[in-house]
Amino acid sequence: MTRVAAVDCGTNSIRLLVADANPETGELVDLDRRMTIVRLGQGVDRTGRLAPEALARTFAACREYAQVIKEYGAERLRFVATSASRDAENRDEFVRGVVDILGVEPEVISGDQEAEFSFTGATKELTGRTDLATPFLVVDIGGGSTEFVVGDDRVRAARSVDVGCVRMTERHLVRDGAVTDPPTEEQITAIRADIEAALDLAEQSVPLREARTLVGLAGSVTTVSAVAQELPAYDSARIHHSRVSLERVREITSALLRATHAERAAIPSLHPGRVDVIGAGALVLLAVMERVGATEVVVSEHDILDGIAWSVA
Repeated sequence: MTRVAAVDCGTNSIRLLVADANPETGELVDLDRRMTIVRLGQGVDRTGRLAPEALARTFAACREYAQVIKEYGAERLRFVATSASRDAENRDEFVRGVVDILGVEPEVISGDQEAEFSFTGATKELTGRTDLATPFLVVDIGGGSTEFVVGDDRVRAARSVDVGCVRMTERHLVRDGAVTDPPTEEQITAIRADIEAALDLAEQSVPLREARTLVGLAGSVTTVSAVAQELPAYDSARIHHSRVSLERVREITSALLRATHAERAAIPSLHPGRVDVIGAGALVLLAVMERVGATEVVVSEHDILDGIAWSVA
């Protein structure tokens, strides 16, 4: 076994996984898995820069993670940064801060690399299951971008497009510095138009409709599963490999988009950092399911973070 640490720094959250990995058996044993909402991508779509307060939140989480990595004695660490830090003019400031705290340079990976890590992390446990037909379509709905990957035991095609729960919320739902409560029909229509255009773009290089099993990743999808199951609190074990029907996703998306901030905040399984962005995230999931003709989505808690860990091991 090799003890590894992986950090995935996205647009909305930063996550850490410390695990013992055995590449020969395909076994990945979690020692510590945690997530912090830092909203690194705050305002990036509008300004093109990482905000000082967003960097401060992210660096505070990095200091916490550095202590955890030290306590477990991980032999190797890989830090991957995704959409927000790809887009920002001042990403050098972000890189310097991470190096100072964790001693490694964040790899600002391409959308295609991001997609490959997501696919590996999500499907390593699913390959060979008789109840799930291949090829898989893995959809990773992030804060700033969404990755689409089609494959079976390997990636056949991948594409990253710039729609995510934070980007869509900031682009269409923010008025005078606050999120519309609740969104208007015109705002929802504008988000849907952006998503459909992004799906058109993805379909130029990824055969979305050839997939036989849809696998959904990241916080928007796992939250929809938690809401669908009416969980009294977020429960990773019950969410991992759960299945949510198209009809249920449609009902939940409609309810989230009609709800006020207070009504969404009252959902016990919904992380406070997702209250304002979950409606847009659920709408991305619904649009994908309708486009590919999926009757259900298989929800995975294992995603790009696990793929990063495997790449280190």
